Amino acid sequence: MAQPDIVSIGEPLFELNQAKGSEAFLPGHGGDTSNCAIAAARQGASVGYFTAVGADPFGQSFLDLWAREGIDTSTVKRDGGAYTGLYFVSHDESGHVFSYRRAGSAASRLGPADLPEAYIRGAKMLHTSGISQAISSGAADLVFAALRVARSAGVGVFYDTNLRLRLWPIDRARATIHAAVAMSTIVKTSIEDARDLTGLERPEEIVDFYLRLGPSIAIVTMGPDGALVATARRRETVPAIRVKPLDATGAGDTFDGAFMAEYLAGGDPFAAARYANAAAGLSTEGYGAVAPMPRREWVLAALARGSS
Repeated sequence: MAQPDIVSIGEPLFELNQAKGSEAFLPGHGGDTSNCAIAAARQGASVGYFTAVGADPFGQSFLDLWAREGIDTSTVKRDGGAYTGLYFVSHDESGHVFSYRRAGSAASRLGPADLPEAYIRGAKMLHTSGISQAISSGAADLVFAALRVARSAGVGVFYDTNLRLRLWPIDRARATIHAAVAMSTIVKTSIEDARDLTGLERPEEIVDFYLRLGPSIAIVTMGPDGALVATARRRETVPAIRVKPLDATGAGDTFDGAFMAEYLAGGDPFAAARYANAAAGLSTEGYGAVAPMPRREWVLAALARGSS
């Protein structure tokens, strides 16, 4: 595969997702940055992924998945001394609940010395997240090194705050995430994450806060209330599409991947957000992070129905 336009960095997690009303857990694939890479590839983007997996069946399962999805894995490392991370998704009246087995995983053992710098310099967009920095101090340093390489090469950076307070305390998360946001060109956060990270309540205040840190585009997703997209000169609330949701696992990651694919194709962040909102909505109509992710033709059909 030629040099990909989008390079995502982070940790894949093998998924066991409980079906509603059942004690059975369905196997699948997750991990925010892997999900995003797959979502972008399904929209037709050229995508590569940098991570490490264990020399175990779960790691091989990811390599097989990425190959099927057309994702370049030429820089993925296999660590015979570590395992591929796992997570479990259960469901209750408040939504989905996550449990993890990821401490000491192959991806968490990566550090700046492992970074494929030329791979990043050749991309158009680097994608990473707060989770990618939370899994270990070495991983946090790896992401900062990647951001420096991207900035020096003029490569765009899409950073998702993806706050997980099970992984690190809020003060460290806030300092690390906001330092990374300051090195990014696009930041996306959920309204829940942003309230914890900034202490602000209103989406309008939140996008102002993040634009002041340095990105040229700030996005706050608000679930069924859509997404607020802001630049220095314009802001717009993009509505969500009507769906019959079953499981929101991976919806935010689908938004990221679909947004980047559409933004790189057209250069309009507001049109990209409308497209990404539709893709994210469609991804909630099935179980698991990856299986229900829509392909481009499904998203275009949903947008056409919404405008008719």
